[in-house]
Amino acid sequence: MKKFNIRKVLDGLKEQASSSVSSGQSGAPENNLMHETLQSENFQLCKTVRHGFPYQPSSMAHDPVQKILAIGTQSGALRLFGRPGVECYCQHESGAAVISLQFLINEGALVSALADDSVHLWNLRQRRPAILHSLKFNRERITFVHLPFQSKWLYIGTEKGNIHIVNVESFTLSGYVIMWNKAIELSSKAHPGPVVHISDNPMDEGKLIIGYEAGIVVLWDLKSKKADYRYTYDEAIHSVAWHHEGKQFICSHSDGTLTIWNIKGQGKPFQTITPHGKQPKDGKKPEPCKPILKVEYKTTRLGDPFMILSGGLSYDTVGRRPCLTVMHGKSTAVLEMDYPIVDFLTLCETPYSNDFQEPYAVVVLLEKDLVVIDLAQNGYPIFENPYPLTIHESPVTCCEYYADCPVDLIPALYSVGSRQKRQGYSKKEWPISGGNWGLGTQSYPEIIITGHADGTVKFWDASAIMLQVLYKLKTAKVFEKSRNNKEDKQNTEIVDEDPFAIQIMAWCPESRMLCVAGVSANLIIYRFSKQEITTEVVQLLEVRLQYEVNDMESPPEGGGGGDRDLPTPGAASPSPQTTGPPTHPSTSSNSSDGVRDNVPCLKVRSTPLKQSSGYQVELVVQLVWVSGEPPQQITSLALSSSYGLIVFGNSNGLAVVDYLQKTVLLNLGTVELYGSNDPYQRQARSPRKARQPAGGNGLCDINEGSASEDRCKSPTSDHRDNSFSRSRSSSVTSIDKEAREAITSFHFCETFARKGDSAITPCLYVGTSLGTVLAVALNLPPAGEQRLLQPVIVLPSGTLARLKGSILRMAFLDNTGTFLPPAFETWYEPNAAGADSEERDKARKRRPVSVSPSTSQELQESQYAVVCSEKQAKVIALPSQNCIFKHSITETSFVLRADVVQMNIGNCVACFCANGHIMTLSLPGLRPLLDVNYLPLTDMRIARTFCFTNLGQAMYLTSPTEIQRITYSQETCENLQEMLGELFTPVETPEAPNRGFFKGLFGGGATSLDREELFGETQAGKASRGLAQHIPGPQGLEGMKGAASGVVADLARARIALDERGQKLGELDERTAAMLASADSFGKHAHDMMLKCKDKKWYQF
Repeated sequence: MKKFNIRKVLDGLKEQASSSVSSGQSGAPENNLMHETLQSENFQLCKTVRHGFPYQPSSMAHDPVQKILAIGTQSGALRLFGRPGVECYCQHESGAAVISLQFLINEGALVSALADDSVHLWNLRQRRPAILHSLKFNRERITFVHLPFQSKWLYIGTEKGNIHIVNVESFTLSGYVIMWNKAIELSSKAHPGPVVHISDNPMDEGKLIIGYEAGIVVLWDLKSKKADYRYTYDEAIHSVAWHHEGKQFICSHSDGTLTIWNIKGQGKPFQTITPHGKQPKDGKKPEPCKPILKVEYKTTRLGDPFMILSGGLSYDTVGRRPCLTVMHGKSTAVLEMDYPIVDFLTLCETPYSNDFQEPYAVVVLLEKDLVVIDLAQNGYPIFENPYPLTIHESPVTCCEYYADCPVDLIPALYSVGSRQKRQGYSKKEWPISGGNWGLGTQSYPEIIITGHADGTVKFWDASAIMLQVLYKLKTAKVFEKSRNNKEDKQNTEIVDEDPFAIQIMAWCPESRMLCVAGVSANLIIYRFSKQEITTEVVQLLEVRLQYEVNDMESPPEGGGGGDRDLPTPGAASPSPQTTGPPTHPSTSSNSSDGVRDNVPCLKVRSTPLKQSSGYQVELVVQLVWVSGEPPQQITSLALSSSYGLIVFGNSNGLAVVDYLQKTVLLNLGTVELYGSNDPYQRQARSPRKARQPAGGNGLCDINEGSASEDRCKSPTSDHRDNSFSRSRSSSVTSIDKEAREAITSFHFCETFARKGDSAITPCLYVGTSLGTVLAVALNLPPAGEQRLLQPVIVLPSGTLARLKGSILRMAFLDNTGTFLPPAFETWYEPNAAGADSEERDKARKRRPVSVSPSTSQELQESQYAVVCSEKQAKVIALPSQNCIFKHSITETSFVLRADVVQMNIGNCVACFCANGHIMTLSLPGLRPLLDVNYLPLTDMRIARTFCFTNLGQAMYLTSPTEIQRITYSQETCENLQEMLGELFTPVETPEAPNRGFFKGLFGGGATSLDREELFGETQAGKASRGLAQHIPGPQGLEGMKGAASGVVADLARARIALDERGQKLGELDERTAAMLASADSFGKHAHDMMLKCKDKKWYQF
């Protein structure tokens, strides 16, 4: 990321000179209009935190003392987890897969080995971990890495079968090398294959066990530099594990067997086990099974040892899910997993390998989940996972982000969501509990909403850079489950799969009203309630919204003919100009000639629907087939809780729905909005030309990593795809020959409906894909009972402005430049009874009033409309409709997402472009304040999920399983270090196991090794120069920042060390004083004895 400070200054000068031109006034300087508080210094872009499951995990490690977990991925990412709320994301620059991770236990450091044969040392004693050293191997491929507890010498096994040793403090190679031919000597004629395992004997650090893939295991004596024993088996080895006493080890093999060996019995295995093999009666070898990829052998002081393994199922279990097998004594438990197992680790009470392990849990890393199993409870229940790792439970299809929500919203959602939790989890606390939370200064509530391919909507608490699921809504419950017959299949022909997928969401945090648009051209309106209800009949509206043009009809020219010459869609009302409510469309089936007509894509359930507390269905709106042509997917959606209206549009037109009266108020083709003032020459289009809407092949799938293999380009609509290609290839001002002008955005507001109006009225502003902004006036009846009885009058009022590219966002400012939020209704309990219902009626009668300027100023402008398209932004004065500021955002690219956001001291327009630039523009002057080349658009997922919100926050889906949050606020960037959690906390290392009196007297306990002497340069010599290249850590600004942030942890550690030292010094003083007193007493007694015996002869004693 790079800030273009010079460019900002130049652009600012250029804006003052050219862009701030008034179309109605004579280019007055912007400072004469109003003062702008936001400056370039208020903006800085940086990543804050990443949430979700690590995408495509490849390796895992655990620090048993610090109690933190590390997960590496195939893209070189590193995710570190402590207690719930303590997470960290790091990235290796090369992007190579992480093949192995090793903690320096209780040292605040981590070693990572990558598939590009590099090894890195990470410093975890700072809030943002950084690489201290790297080592790049040139001639050998790394296959296995092992770091013994409390050792600074790292063993690295290679594909050639050699073992190299690295000093982790200096990250230099030792001259001590174990060559494969010296290790196996004459025990095998062929090469033994890559090193698949290295570990030292728990009871003798001088003995190293080396496992080779071909089936050979070598017990190597480090001091004598030769093999003590060799163990050969005729099946390939996948993993090796020691018994804690160091007298036995266990190997897992490719034929599904486990072999247990005594270290002094090298001829054949002491025992061979096939956990899932069928034992033949005639004593032959059991049938081969699938490979056992990993085995761990853990002992307990009071009971049988645990043998835990992954894989090894028999080949006849076709279609069986991946399993983890736990063998404890005579019992064998097979635990089925939802996804393939990547790795697993057993969590034990002690970090020492030469003590009874006392395992208490198993962490299982799956391809798309993280499971922790409780070994101490019967049935091995799993722990409830407190991390937000279920974002991808169903693929995410759209996102919305809301900062500074009402304070009572998160408790309300949590209250109804807590009743949805599953039962049967372990009763113990989550075992990964290391680290400390950050000191967050952000106190405002933040909510992220995700829509998913299976029709679910999830609400997440995103406050203070954490993420926690609050509530889950299943929208598919509203529809009948489709049976796999041909007739039903034809009805859902608009999409091949995921017919319930969420496409767009509109939410009003204050009223808690929610509207979701599905991929099958359907809308569901929800109301929030704390009480359970049973809905006997789900309210349904069916809408014909189709752009129908006769092939023989000529395009309209001039103003003659007006509306009659325009193409008319099938509308719910007899005439688009009808002021009363339209009649309810009748539900009909296929027409007599077999052409589907008036048929929705999904069938709403006819049986009673039990709705638990939370979001409950208020109304379902469905677009229907018209003359054999499927409905086009919905491209835009808006909700007004104040007016009780929903509006939605697609490539054919728009419809306005009154959800209080359950009627369609307006159903117009886009062309009809212009009336007789259509500026474009449109050619007729046959309605049978395109039966299948573009982009209707479902939504992006989680199973594929690349953008090219997604099931579709974009979930938001065929229009979104068209806008991408149109913006790249042709001029945005030219019109498509098909005359398709899609509706791309809406905005409800109280403003001036027409040029020169003297009073503000409720309005709907409509933006199209051709860059036109049109106004629709809304005449609402009085609040209360009249609102439910009298019709709402909807009347198109003409064009406000035209811009280059599709209209993305509209907003309004008052005459002081203050943001005008849309009017809203406050939430009330819809299912209240008695006194509560009276409160509800009172709330309904109070018409919410939006903050609007007074209209008494005749000469001055009263409001400013802010309009942003794919190419430019404009600020238009109302009611004169003069463009007072305009700014060309991009010429070579196009804007994907634009939002008008509120910062602490002002408002701005935030834009994300397809070329990766994130920009902010001042309001109302549209001065460039920030322009950072952040992220090139490599995946449609980013375009689909990128959101800006208030107070400098933004987010997007960086992978199918992860949300990346960023900030463009300088204040948040400065406070970020304090907000992030600390991974490393000073903890005392547990005491080593007691050897016991007899073991200490006669030997037999653990023997230590002076590795420094053995592997140091004086005895081992220097390593080969060309073997590996040492790369020091980053010395730039990032490294300095990381070092600075690690000072806090170091100070805390130093403080504890000083306290301990002071305590020990105090104890020493006490002991010294006691010894002095004892010495005085002894001297006194000696003196008395001397006086007593002074005159006695020797024979008198």
